[in-house]
Amino acid sequence: MLEYVHGHLTEATPTYAVVDCHGVGYYLNISLSTYAQLQGKTECQLYIHEAIKEDAYSLYGFFSKEERELFRLLILVSGVGANTARVILSAYQPTEIQRAIMTEDVNLIKGIKGIGPKTAQKIIIELKDKAAKLDMQGTGETGTLFPAPAASPVRAEALAALEVLGFKKDAAQKDIDKLIKANPDITVEQLVKLAIKEFSSLR
Repeated sequence: MLEYVHGHLTEATPTYAVVDCHGVGYYLNISLSTYAQLQGKTECQLYIHEAIKEDAYSLYGFFSKEERELFRLLILVSGVGANTARVILSAYQPTEIQRAIMTEDVNLIKGIKGIGPKTAQKIIIELKDKAAKLDMQGTGETGTLFPAPAASPVRAEALAALEVLGFKKDAAQKDIDKLIKANPDITVEQLVKLAIKEFSSLR
């Protein structure tokens, strides 16, 4: 079982990163929170979760053990798969998700794409005690939003990320354009977060 991958960061997008470790490139599905922490780095260490199914083998990478642990708790809840857990971790910082669970903030959780009222309640009921035990000091969160790499336009990169996260392309394009028009200097991270949390038409 893989614990982490340490190596040269050859590619980083809002939904995946490629890490070269001794000539082997690892394709890792990541959250927007991890993506933000990778900005400006040429070398990184990402903690691994292996998702093994009969027809697929996927790797998920996390900037911290704490984020990975929260991801693993989320996928224990019936109705919350790996991609839904990644959407949750992309909508809010790990500490915000932990706080929402502990304070029983149903409105915050059900406002995330793919999470209905019943699932939000299940997440809170099943994870409240477990979430309280998580120490989020190692998440590396700074609250800083990082701009998208110059080689990748904000609109295109945000749209690609939203498609991977399960949004319909046509609806996503319209609402992304509205956000960019209202916020010309918006970053990829801000754009994706707003789309996940605010636009029901994307669901």
